[in-house]
Amino acid sequence: MMTYETALVSRKQWLLSELQSLGLRMLDEASSASSRRGGAGPSDHKAVSIMGTTIMVPIHTRPAHHSPFTASVPGNDGRAMLYRDGEPESPILFPRQPRFYSMETEEGIPYWKIAQLHSHNVLATTVLQTCIRYGNTSTKCQFCAIGESLKGDRTIARKTPEQLAEVAEAAKRFDGIEQVVLTTGTPPTEDRGAAVLTEVARAIKLRTGLAIQAQCEPPADFIWFRHLHEAGVDSLGMHLEAWDEEVRARIMPGKAQVPVSYYLKAFQAAVEVFGRGQVSTYLLAGLGDTKESLLGACQQLIALGVYPFVVPFVPIGGTQLENRPPPSSDFMRSILLPLGEMLTAAGMTSDTVKAGCAKCGACSSLSSFEKQTSCAA
Repeated sequence: MMTYETALVSRKQWLLSELQSLGLRMLDEASSASSRRGGAGPSDHKAVSIMGTTIMVPIHTRPAHHSPFTASVPGNDGRAMLYRDGEPESPILFPRQPRFYSMETEEGIPYWKIAQLHSHNVLATTVLQTCIRYGNTSTKCQFCAIGESLKGDRTIARKTPEQLAEVAEAAKRFDGIEQVVLTTGTPPTEDRGAAVLTEVARAIKLRTGLAIQAQCEPPADFIWFRHLHEAGVDSLGMHLEAWDEEVRARIMPGKAQVPVSYYLKAFQAAVEVFGRGQVSTYLLAGLGDTKESLLGACQQLIALGVYPFVVPFVPIGGTQLENRPPPSSDFMRSILLPLGEMLTAAGMTSDTVKAGCAKCGACSSLSSFEKQTSCAA
């Protein structure tokens, strides 16, 4: 069944990478009710805990509809059995619906439209649900569905600092949220969204003290890194998505106008503020970068003190790439195995990150390929 060098890959690593590439068929609609469709970043997923690790598994994508993986109807405690081709594979656990989802603001806005549970202990939100590039096919990122959840009335266009602080406090109190991830669509300003993230982070930190990651494109003035840090942001994400400039120009023509070379300058400046390992970037495997290109990129990024969070591309409905196949699990393991060794050798494993996607780790099985070191203070 396994075509990779199985002696080097544990059963857990194999199973997590298989699930994230092939997806999961949910035979019971009620079991998929708390999953996320559309939106910024990875979507069309459901959180599943397997062998002590929670990952986001595609369930609404076309490939997932043909996946060999299925799950039994979960019990009241969320426990179920994972099957592959009808044969039992592993016990699994679906995190329960968060209690803060039943609450709303004084204006009547449901909390779940303001921020959502990600994995099992992360509160995630897109502060600005609009982007200067999204409505233009000549500039938009072909994998992004930031406007789809807004069209579907599953969110609001802009979340205020007061709204997000209120929701974060409730999520911490009632659901044990431990960290917050703030991303944003890119506005037509030179701060690239850092200004609104600064306002929101300050409000959340003052009200909850939760660890926070902010995500935006590199601003024109790197002083924004200092502003974000002083507002309470613990770690920063600036996402390349792809490394090869030709791939970037084809897949994200607008975003590619900011070259990789500028990102590298921004990474260096950000690491000086946030510290080694507290700056990260998404690399979406499956957009066209080769294994060699991605691993070479990771070497450069780690040398700068940047955590390269390599995630399998997921074809999301309603996007220009909805019919593009995801990367194979073999391809993912061929990257994640050496990358896990690189991160371990550099002392930059996910458990040393204070907040954010690398800390959460649910959108990739990368953390299972690391040897954990020591938790960040």
